[in-house]
Amino acid sequence: MRTGIVLVGGEARRAGGMEKYFFEVCGRTFIDRLLETLRGVVDEIVIVARDEEQCNRFAPYSYVRCIPDLRKGLGPIGGLHAGCLAAHGDLLFVVACDMPCINGDVIEVLFSTLGERDAVIPRWDGEMYEPLHAVYRRSALQEYLREHESLSLRSMVDSLDAVFLPVESFRSIDPDLLTFTNINHIHDLERFRMEMEGVIHKEVANTDSPL
Repeated sequence: MRTGIVLVGGEARRAGGMEKYFFEVCGRTFIDRLLETLRGVVDEIVIVARDEEQCNRFAPYSYVRCIPDLRKGLGPIGGLHAGCLAAHGDLLFVVACDMPCINGDVIEVLFSTLGERDAVIPRWDGEMYEPLHAVYRRSALQEYLREHESLSLRSMVDSLDAVFLPVESFRSIDPDLLTFTNINHIHDLERFRMEMEGVIHKEVANTDSPL
């Protein structure tokens, strides 16, 4: 069984205090985009929020479960801990809420590559990778999170028997690598909107081109 875990519990300081998952691009919110894609590739979806009040914001999404952090103030590590305990699936796809263009075909590749390993994580050049756009084996993640000392995702990844897939290997599926788009700052949003409009116009033009 596969579980998708969406981490939404950040304080959104870099987004001017605004909740990034409700940002809109081309008429749809980030969270709508995320959840629609996840529904096609996982069996259940768990949203991990800061607290019960934040969970209430996701009440309209009746097909997801929203749970609050159990260990407060630990950042993504705390969200992963709560998500692991809530998940029913043995295989987890973990994603941050500020990645609105996740690609279902890319996620399928991550799941299919796992084999007997603990994790499959996309990696850029060098030591830059995407631990919040990755697949994990729940048992391995739980074992680390049970007694971890560091709050660093890098320390967590280093402790796992992980497969690292080059980000460039996904261009045949996602030519612009939109699946890894991450909106950290409020001023990134307008540029992202313009980029998305350009992608849509290009797709329309290709569709209208004669054979």
